[in-house]
Amino acid sequence: MKIKADYANAPMWKDLTVKSSLPEELKCLDEIAHNMWWVWNYEARDLFRDLDPELYHEVKHNPVMLLERLSFARKEQIVKDKALMKRIKSVYTLFRKYIDVEPDKKRPSVAYFCMEYGIHSALKIYSGGLGMLAGDYVKEASDSNVDMCAVGFLYRFGYFTQSLSMEGQQVANYEAQNFSNLPIERQLDKDGSPMVIDVPYTNYQVHAYVWRVNVGRVKLYLLDTDNEMNSEFDKPITHSLYGGDWENRLKQEILLGIGGMLLLKKLGIKKDIYHCNEGHAALCNLQRLCDYIDEGLTFNQALELVRASGLYTVHTPVPAGHDYFDEGLFGKYMGGYPQKLGISWDEFIGMGRINPNDHSERFCMSTFACNTCQEVNGVSMLHGWVSQKMFAPIWAGYYPEENHVGYVTNGVHFPTWCATEWRKVYAKYFDAKHMSDQSNEEIWHGIYNCPDEEVWATRMALKNKLFDYIKEQFREKWLKNQGDPSRVVSLLEGMNPNALVIGFCRRFATYKRAHLLFTNLERLSKIVNDPEHPVIFLFAGKAHPADGAGQGLIQRIYEISQRDEFLGKIIFLEDYDFLLARRLVSGVDIWMNTPTRPLEASGTSGEKAEMNGVVNLSVKDGWWLEGYREGAGWALTEKRTYQNQGYQDNLDAATIYHLLENEIIPLYYDKDKKTGLSKGWVKVIKNSIAQIAPHYTMKRQLDDYYEKFYNKQAKRFKALSKDNNKLAKELAQWKETVAERWDAIHVVSAEWDYPAAGIETAQKYTIRYVIDEQGLEDAVALEKVNVHINKEGEERIFSIEPLKMVGHEGNNYIFEATLAPQQAGQFKSAIRMYPKHKELPHRQDFCYIKWLELPAHTV
Repeated sequence: MKIKADYANAPMWKDLTVKSSLPEELKCLDEIAHNMWWVWNYEARDLFRDLDPELYHEVKHNPVMLLERLSFARKEQIVKDKALMKRIKSVYTLFRKYIDVEPDKKRPSVAYFCMEYGIHSALKIYSGGLGMLAGDYVKEASDSNVDMCAVGFLYRFGYFTQSLSMEGQQVANYEAQNFSNLPIERQLDKDGSPMVIDVPYTNYQVHAYVWRVNVGRVKLYLLDTDNEMNSEFDKPITHSLYGGDWENRLKQEILLGIGGMLLLKKLGIKKDIYHCNEGHAALCNLQRLCDYIDEGLTFNQALELVRASGLYTVHTPVPAGHDYFDEGLFGKYMGGYPQKLGISWDEFIGMGRINPNDHSERFCMSTFACNTCQEVNGVSMLHGWVSQKMFAPIWAGYYPEENHVGYVTNGVHFPTWCATEWRKVYAKYFDAKHMSDQSNEEIWHGIYNCPDEEVWATRMALKNKLFDYIKEQFREKWLKNQGDPSRVVSLLEGMNPNALVIGFCRRFATYKRAHLLFTNLERLSKIVNDPEHPVIFLFAGKAHPADGAGQGLIQRIYEISQRDEFLGKIIFLEDYDFLLARRLVSGVDIWMNTPTRPLEASGTSGEKAEMNGVVNLSVKDGWWLEGYREGAGWALTEKRTYQNQGYQDNLDAATIYHLLENEIIPLYYDKDKKTGLSKGWVKVIKNSIAQIAPHYTMKRQLDDYYEKFYNKQAKRFKALSKDNNKLAKELAQWKETVAERWDAIHVVSAEWDYPAAGIETAQKYTIRYVIDEQGLEDAVALEKVNVHINKEGEERIFSIEPLKMVGHEGNNYIFEATLAPQQAGQFKSAIRMYPKHKELPHRQDFCYIKWLELPAHTV
């Protein structure tokens, strides 16, 4: 027989996991690695890096993976290194001193719900601004010692990582996270088994594992449906951020809101305030209603308590950006809830509609949040006004400027985003209590005591650090995409840290207007190719995979960057993430932002730049409308010149070119020959740090939430729930009675005693109404509303003049006002009646309005 040349069967593999173990002396490192405190404490970051710099870089600064992959020999070396062991003990002492502080029980406790959290790139549970804001918020809650917990998702794939093809097309790569390599821990039941939350979906349940992220002193709980207990249809609920169809989105929002509340209930956690960060979490209020009703309250009584302790923060400036669900889809999953609530289906779905009885209107999570939260806020002053207008139809009878929607301008977590180099400068020149009093502008004025040379040297050190990072991180990608290695060499050589470096780095949506800079390529070429005054533009950002226009912008910029005249002068950096963002916001000279007004709800990347001596060049939109100070940056006006957006874009582009050519570039290059620095530029940096940065820290934002919302809501909730919810029950009963009799309340008589031809300024006249209150006993109030047409052609409130209740005869209540107009003009006036009660937090809480008929002669 012929012997075969080869003969082998298939190998029979067995999975074998070899877990790393740490020597007893190093176990404290594992404790630190599993608490995200290291993200904003450079002593810990530097320590982990120095354990093995090459490996630290390879694992992308993830200390859990670092410790897992450290060789046994290296661990032994560390234990024997006395200096290193002394550092480890020092950092651990610092860590324990921080962690062991008890929460401040004097401030209201908070449960915070959000779809995403940007804490570090090692944990891919964020996509952009909303997540970064939420991540910074829980970090500051930890630093401020607030009694807070947070709820979100542990995504298997998270948001995509970005790469560009050779043609500049965005390629979205979804890479599965290995949970064992993440700085997270399983939440266990009392018996030591993994905790599971059973969330009702129609006629079945979805089962979610619970993971815990220790964010300093705050616990962030993450739900995870990717497990064997769920069907193939439900495992993907927590696969990716904002992925899938509308049905999957609804499943996600059920899990976040209802599942999140069931999680807190299982953990035995009760808080004073329930904060929905965006409408995705609105259904937490639905579960809270069910819980109160299960305790024996009626729907209306439960709603009083839920509303009093609910806060909704909106980040989206246009109605189209909110989540809407068709009635059929919504009913498929939520059809059983009206019975639990004791109301009809139409009443239930109507809570998510502006017009409750319009069956063609879809259910909106944001509208539901507005109807189940006492307070609503936007995320900047301008966005507060935009939100007032956007939500105004929910509270018919009131003009936008009258409704209760407020604002808290977003901030950023100073210890996370301020580069170590600047933190050391601030420690040297600022008051010692700086970290605990970050919003105190007077302390930040200490930067004026810092020598110009030190400011310039710090900026140059960070620019060099940025360019080193870019060259190290992107060399391989550029070689792959460029095709011609000589072009890569040319690109790298063109990266001159002495050049003026301008960053445009953010989500690529069309309203961000990344294209403005490329309106006039000839003019742009002259700017970047001036040999005496070189300028480099760095672009980075992702477009949503479904946003073709945003992806087109990326491709357009990439194509321009490959042209010979722009190679190395305009550079697109792939996969904008936490680590790259930290380098960019501290390493560029100017942070540029050009949104279409007023579509930038707040924006926070420019705030991160401020605290790093990076100067903003931005449209006065979002936070920059409030933040801009003359001599501390540059601004494009918030006022529109053209209604045609194309014309406005061309004007704004020309303004940017003009600023660059005539102000910014000349100032940057007006350098002293002896020192090599521009004193004028350093002055702008110092003004920016001293006058702007202190007002946009996350500490200021958190303090604002307490001052504007948390404190007053917690106080009111405590009053309503006292003595077995006595006041909540009384208020619900009062509202029910008023609602039953509202249509029967009517005008008995009305008198306006002024000439039919009108009156003159300062001329007095009297209004008198007699109202039959149908036995409600002084439950209504009257006011005269005067409106005018403003410059934009909109009807707006000019003044409101209350009528005083001066007496009553039985059910007939008499209201009077003696008035004297102070300004001449053309106005419209009407009498508005509304219910009044000393326990109402604001008018929109019980939004019943009746416009009363007028006498024959009116102004």
